[in-house]
Amino acid sequence: MVNNATSVKAFWLSFLISGAAVPLGPISATAQIQDTSTPEVALEASAVPTATPDAALAAGKIEIPQLAAITAETNSTVDRALPDTDAAWVNRALPDTDAATVDRALPQTDIATVDRALPQTDIATVDRALPDTDAATVDRALPQTDIATVDRALPQTDAATVDRALPQTDAATVDRALPQTDAATVDRALPQTDIATVDRATTTPEITEAIRELPPQKLEIANSPQSQQVAEASKVADISSETGTADDLSIQEDAAQVTSVSQLSDVRPTDWAFQALQSLVERYGCIAGYPDGTFRGNRAMTRYEFAAGLNACLDQITKQLGGSTGNLVKREDLLALQRLQEEFAAELATLRGRVDALEARTAELEANQFSTTTKLNGFAWFNLSGAFAGKGVRVEAIDGNAAPLDRVPGRDPVTNRPIVQTVDDPEITFSHLIWLTLTTSFTGKDQLVTQLAVGNGNSPANQYTSPGLFNTFGTPFLDQTAGVNPNEVILRELYYQFPVSNGLQVVIGPRINFYRYFDNNNFSFFVDGASSFNSNNSTLLTATKRGAGALALWDISRRLKLRLGYLGESMEFLPTPVFNSASNPSQGLFGGTNTSTAELTFSPSDRANLRFLYSRSNIQQIGGLIGAPNGRPLNGLADDGFGGRLGNATANTYSFNFDWSLSRRFGLFGRYGYAETNIFPKTDRPDGTIKTQSYMLGFALPDLFKKGAVFTASFLVPFDVTGGRRFLVSGGGNGGNQYEIEATYYLPVTENFSLVPAFYAIWNANNFDNNPTIFVGNLRTQFSF
Repeated sequence: MVNNATSVKAFWLSFLISGAAVPLGPISATAQIQDTSTPEVALEASAVPTATPDAALAAGKIEIPQLAAITAETNSTVDRALPDTDAAWVNRALPDTDAATVDRALPQTDIATVDRALPQTDIATVDRALPDTDAATVDRALPQTDIATVDRALPQTDAATVDRALPQTDAATVDRALPQTDAATVDRALPQTDIATVDRATTTPEITEAIRELPPQKLEIANSPQSQQVAEASKVADISSETGTADDLSIQEDAAQVTSVSQLSDVRPTDWAFQALQSLVERYGCIAGYPDGTFRGNRAMTRYEFAAGLNACLDQITKQLGGSTGNLVKREDLLALQRLQEEFAAELATLRGRVDALEARTAELEANQFSTTTKLNGFAWFNLSGAFAGKGVRVEAIDGNAAPLDRVPGRDPVTNRPIVQTVDDPEITFSHLIWLTLTTSFTGKDQLVTQLAVGNGNSPANQYTSPGLFNTFGTPFLDQTAGVNPNEVILRELYYQFPVSNGLQVVIGPRINFYRYFDNNNFSFFVDGASSFNSNNSTLLTATKRGAGALALWDISRRLKLRLGYLGESMEFLPTPVFNSASNPSQGLFGGTNTSTAELTFSPSDRANLRFLYSRSNIQQIGGLIGAPNGRPLNGLADDGFGGRLGNATANTYSFNFDWSLSRRFGLFGRYGYAETNIFPKTDRPDGTIKTQSYMLGFALPDLFKKGAVFTASFLVPFDVTGGRRFLVSGGGNGGNQYEIEATYYLPVTENFSLVPAFYAIWNANNFDNNPTIFVGNLRTQFSF
């Protein structure tokens, strides 16, 4: 018979030195919560006080069944029927998967007559192959779970000699009782859990024979908290315990639980601790791997990790005892458990306390979380801005003293030229702008975006603008109001984006931000790059900065991307009774102002991007005029050339955009755009075309003075009229070409706080070549969260 004390010692020694990664069951987050600041405590064994096993186990706070029923060796001959799992020697068919020459089929629960009372898991001597986990007397190597009859105490995995190739579940005729699970001589077939004694140990051949489904009632899982974590119980192909009872299949509450050591990808039969791990995994079920299927046996473990492993084994053995599988645990095992539990009592208590605290914190977070599906992030900007020209600046307006948004253009009745006024320098302003973005995902791959905004900015540079040029030059992009009125909370964006395939996504919504998807540039993004309205995007795009409609985003390959979109005008900063044509029943999505755009992006390398855009616009006339703010590509306002009214217009815009990082600390960027706007007078004047272009070239110095900082400088011509100037009642000037130089330095102070100073110089403002040079300064503080 097997030396039980030796097996117990081997079991715990193997556990102590294996560095096992075990599941915690209810304490499954050991690795996350262990306190690395706690110094390691020397593993000095404390003396175990003398006590009875029952008393010691009670002191250890672990419920363990009565030990009196666990006897050492119980072989005997009896004259009564065997309990459930006994089997008899017969001359007929075996249950389930065995093949034999028999006279009839036995029922599943036959009972044999023996000469003594057998324990629940005793095994009988038979003259044929046993079912499932029995071992056979053969002349060849048995499967992994066979047990051999030898002249000494058998190891757990000894195999038998047979005369033919047995299937995985064959069993043999033996001449004596088996170790650990005492066996009796009976006269019928053995049940599923019997094990036979054979004459020698064998090797473990590869099992290639298919195993058919076992009856479900034979695979009931004892005390299994989550049966869905057990691989189909009706198709268990490898149960490597000695008795193979259903109770051996207790599975811990952990996705990484393994039932066979072969499931651990980094454990090999040649490893010195292989047999120890095999015993812990397959017999006791208290060792688990990491979620990636590895064991990581060379990693050091802390006392807390050891305590977690010990606790897992205690739980498993308790479950086995509770399931009446007394043959699996001996008195020596329980005594060893008692000593280990006493040795690590402090660590176990601390670990349980940490788990309780973690569960409490988790519950508090769940109770107070903002949303399980929605994330909130935002920006807050403070702007200190000033502008200076030194003398009056010419603007095309009837009343130069009117506020910039209230200025109205007109023509001199004698000369037919636009009326010109002069304006003085503005005062310094201090303003704010806030964007709050709520991003909701229902599948993890889609997103519903809701962006709210509020602000009160009106840049001093707007003091110098002709009608239709508000927020078009020398104006920091983030120095603006969010809606029509200062400090008015508005809905800036609302759309839903979802994938159709791996490379194709669709965006649909009543208010989509055109610039979120088109005309991007790595060095002119308003957060950390060039910072004015004229630098952030092409001045010729688009008639629908925000619109209702749909987009298709197709990543053709890593180097090639295509963006297609259709948007009806729905701009948050324009008054609804006049603008927002997409929601106006008299104009609608297709009858008012709308834009169709296509952009192809080619990236020849990871450091360069080339973007080609085409946009077709239908432009709604406002008050008989065509132009800004919803008349792009026009900057300014147009009539029929004589003060007459215009009907709706059409426009075609072509744009090219690039950014190129020549090195980690130097990059180039630029844009060029060309557009034609077709106007249709309501008078008897002929139709006309206004041709315009814009261009920009700049450089960037990333990580200047500090990692993450960016300095950008650019030269640009925002609105050069190359044809049809006579139709412009505002924005044409006297034929001059406005040009600008801009410089911006983005300095991240902390992860969530940045300083952004910017400087702009503007020549020939409003396309008057006799206007003074305008200087604009802006200091922005930027908070992100």
